Amino acid sequence: MKYKKIITLSISIPILLGGCMNLDVGNHDKNGEKTEANSQAEYNQNLISVQDYTGQGYELDGGEETTKIAEAHREEIEKAVKTFFLDKYKTKVKVHHIVGALNAASVFVESEGEPHFHTYAVVPIDVKAEEVLTDKVWSQEGQVESAINSGIYAMVFDQELGKLDDYLAKTAKQEPVVGMRQEAVNNVMASGFHTIYYYITTFDDSLDKVYLKYLKNPNKSKEEWKREIKHSKTDPESFYVTIHLFMEKPNTEPDKSIFDQIVKDLENMEGLAPGQYSVFLHDNTINKKAGSNSQENTLERSDPTYIMKD
Repeated sequence: MKYKKIITLSISIPILLGGCMNLDVGNHDKNGEKTEANSQAEYNQNLISVQDYTGQGYELDGGEETTKIAEAHREEIEKAVKTFFLDKYKTKVKVHHIVGALNAASVFVESEGEPHFHTYAVVPIDVKAEEVLTDKVWSQEGQVESAINSGIYAMVFDQELGKLDDYLAKTAKQEPVVGMRQEAVNNVMASGFHTIYYYITTFDDSLDKVYLKYLKNPNKSKEEWKREIKHSKTDPESFYVTIHLFMEKPNTEPDKSIFDQIVKDLENMEGLAPGQYSVFLHDNTINKKAGSNSQENTLERSDPTYIMKD
């Protein structure tokens, strides 16, 4: 299977961004300026403080018709999705959020126990018949497999990731920065292993073997995985650790001195899990329709200048 490189905050399916994708900044006539102003105003209306965001208002293309149908059939959707993950991926999941999409419902789930990860499945919907096709649940190619691998990675490098967890929690305590709320992670994030500060994604065909071993024995212990996956044989370019922090106070620009210190600390820190690290420091807002911050004022250290850890 081919895993797609996932380095954005949200899932890799079409997302409505409150009309901002239609901004024509090159049009300077009066109508163009009016359209641009309206689009920007609409975008700004969808901004919410990250501390208040739990996933409310999240939208996917084409979800207007299917959202009500999905809500009316929530119980059977939950049952079908849980059965799908148990049958295909040998994994028990809990359903957090169901979002209408084009002729379908996207269902955000979290694995129970370890490996721990967030991902999603898709349940087709016949809009005309107002019928949920629970026998045709599917997942995007490589999405769940990559999520499982990221969860196994977190099991193997739990001590190393614990060091990152401690550092980010300490930083949030000492500096005016915060992560996302856990409810938001549960409801709209599907990138794999995910904390309130960062998420891990994988991109390597060689990890197929890890996933296949998981299917054969999903109850393998952390110690068993550690014996199988050796640090010295782990390619850091196969793993992406993406850190997203937000300013604590509203109407505050991302602080460059804080950002620079975090980057410097991570560059100098020893004992971190192998991978390519990205750091994003946003203002206090998040776009509730997209579940992410895509403002131009975000401070960023990422591709192609990842912080590499072997």
